[in-house]
Amino acid sequence: MRFETLAIHAGERPDKTFGAISVPIYQTSNFAFEDVGKTRGYDYSRTANPTRKVLEDTIARLEEGKAGFAFATGMAAEATVIHLLKAGDHVISGDDVYGGTYRLFQNVMCDFGLEFTFLRMNSREAIKRAIKPNTKMLWIETPSNPLLNIVDIEMVTEVAKKRGILTVIDNTFATPYFLKPIKYGIDLVVHSTTKYLNGHCDVVGGAVVTSTDELTQRVQFLLNAMGTCASPFDCWLVLRGIETLPVRMKQHEENAMAIANYLKKHSKVKKVFYPGLDTHPGHDIAKKQMKGFGGVVSFEIKGSIENANTFLRRLAVFSLAESLGGVASLAEHPATMSHASMPQDYRAKIGITDELIRLSVGLENIDDLIADLEKALKHC
Repeated sequence: MRFETLAIHAGERPDKTFGAISVPIYQTSNFAFEDVGKTRGYDYSRTANPTRKVLEDTIARLEEGKAGFAFATGMAAEATVIHLLKAGDHVISGDDVYGGTYRLFQNVMCDFGLEFTFLRMNSREAIKRAIKPNTKMLWIETPSNPLLNIVDIEMVTEVAKKRGILTVIDNTFATPYFLKPIKYGIDLVVHSTTKYLNGHCDVVGGAVVTSTDELTQRVQFLLNAMGTCASPFDCWLVLRGIETLPVRMKQHEENAMAIANYLKKHSKVKKVFYPGLDTHPGHDIAKKQMKGFGGVVSFEIKGSIENANTFLRRLAVFSLAESLGGVASLAEHPATMSHASMPQDYRAKIGITDELIRLSVGLENIDDLIADLEKALKHC
């Protein structure tokens, strides 16, 4: 089945019990045993739950992976994956990752004996130089958050596989509709399902998709042992969102492309970051490995942080808010919001300036969105 059909029909649907078309919410903590030592497939919802299972199977099918796992948040998914490692292991991560990812690595996991190197993942030689005897994982985002840098996935996986290094990608921005990283050799895919997979800003969640039986067993063990799983109701909300994912992503991209083209011509805009523009340094790689460029556009406004603040305060259709990927358009200031946990000097080093603004372009009429941006920019 093709992507649009899988988004609606993957997993055990209709439900076998009574034929429900909408996946039932099995809002239960435990399940009755048929006999001593004999279950009907489920015993305790931390370990597995029927509603969660349909979501996990759906995401795995969409990513063309071995198995899927649903978590309480995107950070719960990432925290579980990083526990595949042990004290003394070394991780190479993209330098311009989500601020929460950087915080988890630098401010939490370092205290447990893991070592991290952050670098721009655009050079085969730079990655090779960063590899140490204890390097066990390469962690990438593409497009990255919030600079929308593009990583050549095949290049990264070729380097990693020759050295037996595990590869992990955060596929939140692209979604499996635009990018299927496992096809390019990635071992583990992580998602914040809060974003595009759910698409309605009414739940937080995460997911991991594995590529091998061994990784499936290890992630399943950690999910159960750490208790990082998603609740049945949250899984149901994400499932409902995924059913419209293909339709939404097409419109997100169409609107984002129009806004990127509008901003790059504006006299008060210094620089636009969007891989769909042919001026973007990663455009050709993105075009090769993706079938679309996503719904996030970042840009630097001319002037100072005061201009950025004025712009954000003058928006009406775009809401000033964290997160992204919903049907409603959002604007945020990475330096004081999503990436505030990064030290200021580190942000400056990697290009997250005080003048940078990230737009999550929603599904509103494009003329209304551009008019809102135009009105706000006039005051800067």
